[in-house]
Amino acid sequence: MHPVDTMGQTREGAEYGFAFLDEDAKRELRRSIFKAVCIPGHQVPYASREMPIARGFGTGGMQLTLALLGPDDACKVIDQGADDSVNAANIRNFFALTCPGVTGTLRTEEASVIQTRHRIPELPLRADQILVFQVPYPDPLVVVEPNAAKRRRMHGRADYARLWVKLYEDMVAFDEITISHRYPTRINGHYIIDPSPIPRFDVPKLHQADCLYLFGAGREKRIYAVPPHTDAVPITFNDVTFAVENFRDKATGKRHCCRRCGADDSFLDEFLDDDGARVFQCSDAAYCDMRLERLEAAE
Repeated sequence: MHPVDTMGQTREGAEYGFAFLDEDAKRELRRSIFKAVCIPGHQVPYASREMPIARGFGTGGMQLTLALLGPDDACKVIDQGADDSVNAANIRNFFALTCPGVTGTLRTEEASVIQTRHRIPELPLRADQILVFQVPYPDPLVVVEPNAAKRRRMHGRADYARLWVKLYEDMVAFDEITISHRYPTRINGHYIIDPSPIPRFDVPKLHQADCLYLFGAGREKRIYAVPPHTDAVPITFNDVTFAVENFRDKATGKRHCCRRCGADDSFLDEFLDDDGARVFQCSDAAYCDMRLERLEAAE
């Protein structure tokens, strides 16, 4: 790789066509995206290409993003909400090398295409924005049926009885559904999807959203989508309420706040500070920075 300064600018000329993939590959990806949008939740097979990173490290999301980007786009890449992690920074640098003219941004509101690993931004996305997920395991039925051909038939028939049994066994053993991420979600009243390893906190954001959500699994060679204004309902029993992480202190019952910006409505990461004390901070770094800027401006 050539050294990269900013998105779309390199110190030496890149020897790639725009967006790395050949035009036939990008056309095939776009056709698969159209099919996925037309059949919400359906896993569309595609010819996943070799990328300069190993499968399982975001190749599906990268291929979708490369097929979508144009010279007028602004692209943001996040990993668990952070822009500066190794995964996010390296993918962003790769886009910079192969997509001249595309603007890189750390601000959610400025991006037209956002590639994410396991988080949905806190700031509600607009109709002119696309969120692309890196997906390690696209099929929620894999935990109850190892045979791929049988799983496809089960999806086609909306036969998810074994998945319901799995949830019921959770209730019997633990008095609650213990799935903390990758929570099975029914799309448009038919297909149940694996929404990538996003936390429960993010699952309700899929429902009737203004933006387009695209999911790419490079290793499994599958693409699926949740189009704008589509029902996305986490499956649960009538007498068991779907609950998200509440970040409440068990002793006081009070919700923890971000130590940087004071947010009490965001998904929080918990860690220990230099003194060994438990502290909480917004997982979405851009949202946290935006709140800090507004607080400083108000002062």
